[in-house]
Amino acid sequence: MRFPKRIRHRGQVLATIYGKSKAYPAYRLAWRVTGKRRMERFQTYSEVKRRADALVKELAQGSHVTALTARQATDALAAFERLQAYFQQTGRRISLLAAVTECVEANTRLNGRTVPEAVDGYLANVASVKRKDIAEAVDEFLQAQALLTKSALGQPAQLSGKYAYNRKIQLERFAAAFPNTAVCDLAKQHLDAFLGSLSELSAKSRNHYRAAVRQFLQWAVRKDYLTVTHRLGEADGLRREHADNGEIEFYTPKEFRALLETAEGPMRAMVAIGGLAGLRTAEILRLTWQDVFRVAGHIEITAGKSKTRQRRLVEVCPALAAWLEPFRQLTGKVCPITAASVDVIWQQQFLKLCDAAQVSRKRNGLRHSFCSFHFAAHANENLTAALAGNSPAMIHQHYKGLATRAEAEKWFSVKPSETAVNVIPLAAGTLK
Repeated sequence: MRFPKRIRHRGQVLATIYGKSKAYPAYRLAWRVTGKRRMERFQTYSEVKRRADALVKELAQGSHVTALTARQATDALAAFERLQAYFQQTGRRISLLAAVTECVEANTRLNGRTVPEAVDGYLANVASVKRKDIAEAVDEFLQAQALLTKSALGQPAQLSGKYAYNRKIQLERFAAAFPNTAVCDLAKQHLDAFLGSLSELSAKSRNHYRAAVRQFLQWAVRKDYLTVTHRLGEADGLRREHADNGEIEFYTPKEFRALLETAEGPMRAMVAIGGLAGLRTAEILRLTWQDVFRVAGHIEITAGKSKTRQRRLVEVCPALAAWLEPFRQLTGKVCPITAASVDVIWQQQFLKLCDAAQVSRKRNGLRHSFCSFHFAAHANENLTAALAGNSPAMIHQHYKGLATRAEAEKWFSVKPSETAVNVIPLAAGTLK
C-alpha cells in the first residue's frame, strides 16, 4: 500500500494517512479544523482507517468536535452536564460560552480574588430584597405614619394629622397607578409616567407628590422592599419643578377688624394671635392659655409646638394685648376643639367667619398679613423672621415691598372697640 493515503468524502480530500517509517513507527492521521493542523497516531492500519472514515464524515458536516483533545472533550461534556443541572434547578438556560465569558470577565475585574469570594462578600453585606406589592407597602407605610400623629406621655405628636392626611391622598393615588406591581419592579419610566399624569395640578402640588414618593422609596429601602442602589431618585419625573407661589394675599386693616369683631369666644383670640403675632395655624391650634400668658408680654411657642421644633418668643404688641386681656383667666388649650381633625374643623369655622364678616378668605391670610406689615414697619427681615419662625431669606423673598409703613401702623393699631371689649369670652365659644 502506498502512502501517504488521502481520504476523500464526495471527492474532497479531508484527511491524510501516513504510513510507518524508521522515524515514525506508527500510522499517523492528519487533518485541518478551524485553520489548525491536527494529528493522531495508531498502531494498526485498520484502526487508523476506521478513524479516518468517521472523521471525514464529521468534517464534511462542519463539526468542530475534532478540534478538541480527549481531555478537552471530557471537560466540555462535564460542563454541559453542569449547565443542564442548573437549568433543571432554576429554569434558567445558560450557554457554555456565556458561562465561560461571565466567569472570565468577573475574574479579570476581581484582581486576583475568586468569584466565590466576591459572592460571599456581596451576600454578607447586601440585604435580600423582599417582593412586596406597592399597594400593600403603601398601606404599611401609612399605618406607620398614623402612629406618629398620636402624642404619648405628654409629648407632642411627631406628625400633624393634616400632614399625614395629605400623604395618604398622595401615596394612595401613587399605588393605584401601579396595580399588581412589586416595589422592587419599579423603574424610572414608571415614576416619569406617574408624575406626568399629574398635569392638572400646580407645580407646587406636584412637588408635594415628589416629596411623598421620595419619602416612600427611602422607607422601602429600610424595609428591604427596594435595593439601596435602586437609583429611582434619578428619574426625570422626580426632579423638583420651579413653583411659582403666586401673589401673596393678605387682609387690609379694615378686613382684619371685621373678622375680629365678628368672631366670638376663643375664635376671636385665635384670629388676633394669627394676625398680630404671626403664628402658623398649626401652632395656634396647639397653644394653651399658659403659653399665651406665662411669659409677660410674650407668647411662648415651645419646641414641641413649633413647626421648626425650635422654641421662640413672640412679642405681644399693645393691640394684641388688648384683644387677649378678656381671656386671661382661662385655662386649657386656646382652641377647644378636641376632634382628631381639628385643623379641618378650624378651617371650616374660619370660612364661616369670613362669610359672616363679608370678607374674602385668603390662604394663610393672617400669617401673610403679619409678615407683610411687620416687615413694612421695621424693614428688618431678621427681626420679622425671628418672630415668625422663618428664615430671613424667605421673608425678604416673599414679603418685601407688599405694604407701606403707614398701612402697617394701621394694622397694628386695630384694637377692640367698646362693643368688642364687653363680649364675655366663653370656653368653647362658637368652636364645637
